[in-house]
Amino acid sequence: QVHLVESGGASVQAGGSLRLSCAASEHIVSVYTMAWFRQAPGSEREGVAALVTDGTTAYADSVRGRFSISKDNAKSTLYLQMNSLKAEDTAMYYCAAVYTGGGYTTEARLSPSYKHWGQGTQVTVPS
Repeated sequence: QVHLVESGGASVQAGGSLRLSCAASEHIVSVYTMAWFRQAPGSEREGVAALVTDGTTAYADSVRGRFSISKDNAKSTLYLQMNSLKAEDTAMYYCAAVYTGGGYTTEARLSPSYKHWGQGTQVTVPS
């Protein structure tokens, strides 16, 4: 059974940086598309960044140029480097693995069609 465990969330001032990590229980990081999502109170879950096995990436317009998704296959860990954080980045951040959607574009990997989800890690950027 696949387990995804996120870490690295914290409260950080606007303009600051954080790096989130997602440790996977199996070597799915190297085999399947992985992604980061976030959900703020009262809002729908939003795709933030996706990383396809061929190395291509997709980012939400709201984070492009500030966030970067990467992985370490040997550690079976997915990362999200977040820079220039804003108050609107405040949310619970979730790691997801194994894309199950029907879209074939990299951007389609930002839809919440994934088989496995972590429990989330909270990121707070006070306004």
